[in-house]
Amino acid sequence: MSKRIKPNASRRAFLKYGGLTTLTAAIDITLPALNPLTSDWVTSANADSLDKFSIPGKNGLRFLNNRPLNAETLPHFLDDKITPNDRHFVRNNGLVPSFEPDRETKGWTLKIDGEVHNPLILNLEQLKRFKQFTYSLQIECGGNGRAGYDPPGKGNQWTYGAVGCSSYRGVRLGDVLRSAGLKDSAVYTGYYGSDPHLSGDPFKIPISRGTPISKAIDDHTLIVWEMNGRPLPILHGFPLRVVTPGWPGSTSIKWLKRITIRDREHDGPKMTGYSYRVPRYPVPPGAHVPKEDMRIIESMPVKSLITFPKSRLNWKLGIPLMVRGHAWAGDRSVSSVYVSIDFGANWIETSMAAPVNAFAWQNWSTLIEFPKKGYYEVWARAIDSAGVTQPMVVPGWNPKGYLNNAMHRIAITVL
Repeated sequence: MSKRIKPNASRRAFLKYGGLTTLTAAIDITLPALNPLTSDWVTSANADSLDKFSIPGKNGLRFLNNRPLNAETLPHFLDDKITPNDRHFVRNNGLVPSFEPDRETKGWTLKIDGEVHNPLILNLEQLKRFKQFTYSLQIECGGNGRAGYDPPGKGNQWTYGAVGCSSYRGVRLGDVLRSAGLKDSAVYTGYYGSDPHLSGDPFKIPISRGTPISKAIDDHTLIVWEMNGRPLPILHGFPLRVVTPGWPGSTSIKWLKRITIRDREHDGPKMTGYSYRVPRYPVPPGAHVPKEDMRIIESMPVKSLITFPKSRLNWKLGIPLMVRGHAWAGDRSVSSVYVSIDFGANWIETSMAAPVNAFAWQNWSTLIEFPKKGYYEVWARAIDSAGVTQPMVVPGWNPKGYLNNAMHRIAITVL
């Protein structure tokens, strides 16, 4: 039986249970669902100590670190077709801003400048005059799965849970940029949020990423203010964020204050060097790769996740077991998902639903009948619309441990 760590686990308890890989199997955290628009969780999120640490408003997440706050969702807590606010992963690079919601929404402005004919400063009321859209959009951290690399990549050791697909309401970024009048010289966006740098230096920026204009004006790239029918929780960018679906979550900047249009590839913090980049060619594990040989990550790779049942299930022989989960493929769609219960010797095609809209993950399921008693592993493998198959093992090593889309598997004991 899994051991349980209380939400206010001390640093000693955290260390007792070892590394993050051990924690994945050992804990099942349930956290209080407090109001995410209060300052209570800001204190926790920016705390210097892990003592008495919790993430109000979150349920089923485990934290990786608290400065900055990063937490992933355990796979079996991602079983919902649309990820609830309280079960969506959290990824930060700086500190979480402290807001008074009423005052901030009235005083918030978004600046559009750079390579545009008509620079804009829009408040929320003006922004909402653009045609509004509601889409279910998948966001995944570029480092999701980093814990699987050996030697390990530097950074948060995400396992499977830095992914979610929630419903967002907002306006198309492309409509706003066209209103500002993109110049022929417009090449790239640069996004800026209001999250403070970890150092507290007001002149430092923790992250400023962007995308090519072609991705920014995609119909499903949004500036949003609602998540699942409610105002964006502060942890997810209240009052405004970009959602760049299918690309690394780092391009979906939170607490959005400014969009500058560049005449070249953006070079803000976390856009250069090794940040969100992988080698242009295969390299052996642990290799040194020159910075000039790194390329920016764009569309995320095909991937699937088993969300039901929870791993380490005991099951009775003769009763079919429903297995289900999600699959996604960056800018592409998923054409099929297969599962295996004999370590890849044979594969069973699952029933898969079409996405509710482009860039939403796709829900799949199948009934499995086990032939006899014993230990089984259920493996899941997705294939995207270009015929690219999810690998069985960790894909090509890279210095920061990005893009691990190795198959997810769970353990079942049939009695």
